[in-house]
Amino acid sequence: MPTDWTDTAPRAGRVLLTGWFSFLHGEATVGDLLSLDRVRGALDRWGIAYDTAWSGGFRPHGLRLDEADPGRYRAVVFVCGPLHGPQIEDLHRRFPHCARIAVGVSVLDGDDPAVRGFHRVLARDAPGARPRRDLAVSAPRSPAPPVVGVALTRGQGEYGGRRRHEAAGDALTAWVNGKDCARLELETRLDPDDWRLSATVAQFEAVVARLDLLVTNRLHGLVTGLRAGVPVLAVDAVAGGAKLTAQARACGWPALVPVETAGAEELDRWWEWCLGEGRAVARQRAEEFRSAPEPELLTGLAEALDGAAAGAAR
Repeated sequence: MPTDWTDTAPRAGRVLLTGWFSFLHGEATVGDLLSLDRVRGALDRWGIAYDTAWSGGFRPHGLRLDEADPGRYRAVVFVCGPLHGPQIEDLHRRFPHCARIAVGVSVLDGDDPAVRGFHRVLARDAPGARPRRDLAVSAPRSPAPPVVGVALTRGQGEYGGRRRHEAAGDALTAWVNGKDCARLELETRLDPDDWRLSATVAQFEAVVARLDLLVTNRLHGLVTGLRAGVPVLAVDAVAGGAKLTAQARACGWPALVPVETAGAEELDRWWEWCLGEGRAVARQRAEEFRSAPEPELLTGLAEALDGAAAGAAR
């Protein structure tokens, strides 16, 4: 049995794991949940049974803090975050007969009622105390999901009544939100004065090159993804197809979905293809682009300029 438990705590019953992720008006951060995983792993090794209390806003189907029966638990453990505020004070009032322990937390004021209500505080940092490593440092690593960039436009008013950009954007974002992936919103517009946007093409392409997949309804989302050898799931948001469909055809890229058929089943099919054999196809397209001869558009431009020069000479 670990030495951090109070000697007077009853040995029957379970442990309730709480944190800022348990409060309706709290928040769940990456650090909170990594620290929680670290504590869970320790309790599993020690053979200690536990439940986790979740905010209904974050995990609506999980155990809510206001539904947890205090009589069921011998101890309440608060994991990560700063110890302050009325929500933590309420935790002490709700579980008065439980051993209350805070672990991996920050103490701002040792006399704060939120702090003093715990029987034991195992802080990562506190005034006058030696700092300890955050629990998240040694949390177990999960298999990495794919990194997916999402580059959408809701404009293109030039297509008039054929525009389906709002519906397509809503459907795409709702669909990708249900995928187990690391999502990254991208904007092809460059702006040197907005820190959230790339200032140069090279900056934007550096981000795209690190993706596993790009989801887009933009022509240059398709182009920049394939240039980097990254598979692209493209949805043409113009009824009947427009420049995105034409460009996918010109590039020999099959993962193009018309807005009329962009339902979850069709998107799922191309998602699997892009993250499977589509990877090799995208790399092949990138190599083809790099080794391609002068494109027809430029040879045509050269001819046009030659003709303009000849005409001016006459």
